[in-house]
Amino acid sequence: MPSKYRPQIFGWFGDLDKGPRLVPLHDDRLSYANNNYCAFIRKIPSDQVFYLCIYIIAVILLCSAVVILSILSILSILTYLCNPILETNMFLAALSGVILCFIAMYFVIPEIYHNLFSRRGSPIIFNRKTGKVYVNESDFFNFKFLRHPAVFLQPKKRRIKEYDWDDLHGVIIHNMSRNALTSTVLMVCQPGTHQVIDHIMLDPIRAGAGSTFVWGWINSFMFFCDVANIDDGEYKSDQETEFKAHRIDGQGWPEWMVEAFNATSQAELAEIKQRHHVKQ
Repeated sequence: MPSKYRPQIFGWFGDLDKGPRLVPLHDDRLSYANNNYCAFIRKIPSDQVFYLCIYIIAVILLCSAVVILSILSILSILTYLCNPILETNMFLAALSGVILCFIAMYFVIPEIYHNLFSRRGSPIIFNRKTGKVYVNESDFFNFKFLRHPAVFLQPKKRRIKEYDWDDLHGVIIHNMSRNALTSTVLMVCQPGTHQVIDHIMLDPIRAGAGSTFVWGWINSFMFFCDVANIDDGEYKSDQETEFKAHRIDGQGWPEWMVEAFNATSQAELAEIKQRHHVKQ
């Protein structure tokens, strides 16, 4: 059965239901949690370095291919008079190769920025008492197939947003390889609909047919289920200062948003926004 979300995301594998799960967390992506909010990192340093190296090698190979194919194109033009049919075919093949290389680089270069400038794990914050989710990340986390070339000149451009938990829905996608790597993505929908307006990467690149431990733990947490042990993370619940110093400070989080992490009600959240002159 296809996904109920429209438009569907490329590589869709399955939709995930919301609700508490009786599955404990066996994962190192939970950075911190207390009675109000939890924070999961999406970028593990070892993965970040690995994929950065892979994409850099890809760019080097693509650039080399462009140079070689360009030389072949020039040679085919220079020798056109000797064998017009053969040289024309060679020129068209080389030109097609150059175009394909540039298209490939159009997708690879943002991935380099994505891994190079996403620091400290790029945590996503879930507040279960206000039902809000907070994201501060590079724009290259977005699943946008068409990017304006000017984006390449803005590698540190951020998206800093507050979302409603009710408007976020989990989806499993896969990379179509025999390794069966999967990821969990949050589909941001218009309130009360299945119309998708944005995507958020929640749990990148997993081996297996779709491990959903992170999704299950977050659901248990948001539904106040005891299975979600708030001391399962990298930092214990009484180490909020250490967590913020490591993951939050110096990353461009707005002051009001950091305060909102610990808001215990909609009224308190509204007061924080009013005090910091945040538009509702």
